[in-house]
Amino acid sequence: MKVLVLNGSPRKKGTVATLLRAVAEGAAERNEIEWINVYDLSIHPCLGCMKCWPGHDCVPPQDDAQAIAHKVSEARGLVVGTPTYWANMSGQLKLLFDRIVPAFVTENGSGMPVPRHRGKPAVVVTSCTTPWPLDLLMGQSRGSLRAVREVLRYAGFDLVGKLVKPGTKAHPEMPEGLLRKARRLGRKL
Repeated sequence: MKVLVLNGSPRKKGTVATLLRAVAEGAAERNEIEWINVYDLSIHPCLGCMKCWPGHDCVPPQDDAQAIAHKVSEARGLVVGTPTYWANMSGQLKLLFDRIVPAFVTENGSGMPVPRHRGKPAVVVTSCTTPWPLDLLMGQSRGSLRAVREVLRYAGFDLVGKLVKPGTKAHPEMPEGLLRKARRLGRKL
């Protein structure tokens, strides 16, 4: 069984990547792990042509998005990580999600979306520089979690857990308890 890890952070050794590695470590006990650094991909913006709808591959232009769409479709579980940028996911992760809509949903013939991943497990990881509890009061990490969860919800994924590391600027150290939680969530995949 394959679990796909999407690192939506430009920092390959940053907070998000560290937490994703801990989730992947737990998941690797029962699964094959495939890791994708989204910032390494060449992805053009969505053109809004709707040729992909319903349920076809994105037509123009050919780039890394189509390959990732197939990997998402084949995965048994998904782990998505993103830093919080303006209470949302990173731009490169959003760009990928915009381009691979058909990998997440199709339609039932009457125009209603139908999830393609009903019942598959997923984990969401995020971090932000805003310190706790201001990240909650200002909706920073909550906003990025909500944005990623919305994509996963429409796709039918079952969210088995989330990880949030606030205050990364003032407190860059990684609490061992958070890493333990990440490994536990990975074992649920």
